[in-house]
Amino acid sequence: MRNRMIAGNWKMNKTFSEGVELALGLVEELADGTGSVDVVVCPPAIDLKGVAEVIEQSSAPFALGGQNVYWEESGAYTGETAPGMLEAVGAAYCIIGHSERRSYFGETDEDVNKKAKALLAHGIVPISCCGESLEIRQAGEHVAFVVDQVRKDTEGLEFDDPARYVIAYEPIWAIGTGMNATADDAQEICGAIRATLVEVFGEEKAAGIRILYGGSAKPENVGGYLSMPDVDGALVGGASLKADSFAAMVKSAMA
Repeated sequence: MRNRMIAGNWKMNKTFSEGVELALGLVEELADGTGSVDVVVCPPAIDLKGVAEVIEQSSAPFALGGQNVYWEESGAYTGETAPGMLEAVGAAYCIIGHSERRSYFGETDEDVNKKAKALLAHGIVPISCCGESLEIRQAGEHVAFVVDQVRKDTEGLEFDDPARYVIAYEPIWAIGTGMNATADDAQEICGAIRATLVEVFGEEKAAGIRILYGGSAKPENVGGYLSMPDVDGALVGGASLKADSFAAMVKSAMA
């Protein structure tokens, strides 16, 4: 049985004080708990310490995650964050391979694979993103494209507990565009991802790996995605920047 997950990606939003305020608001909104739903908030790196302190001091019902990591332990990598730094600040999860990182900063599947291995070595759960552009979808190559990403991103990964690795399917054409993938669209890809995970890790482990949907997910539509058998939660962008809307999605996942 896979626990559902709702993860919030704040992207490049919220100053340190604004991040603390949002985290405190989320503590209040989720005061009754989250049931069996795992909740993660992923603020900008500069906000991690402030949100970590909110989580610690209030026993918040959500975990901390980073938005990116570099695979080296330390060194002359100006502007990067090492996995040990995330671990030290209390991050339990980290997003890798987001489409914005791939398109704006040229990250490759090889990079994503290295980052996943570095995170796993530090006990941090990767939330590894994959997804296709509108052009690839219109060409009818979306399933093959995403499956190929997953194979490359998971190559050589080792972990015993399938809860220690998460995949987020994010159709690039549905991120911040107002366009929405249907629940059936999400299931088509997430089902193909699950089948690929069976090939890579075996049926038992693949059955325990959570697959999230990300792409203009919000309180009004998350229930439809969660009704699909291979969609285990959501990676939320804009709707995670307001405590009430993000909490509403958590509560929908609890239903």
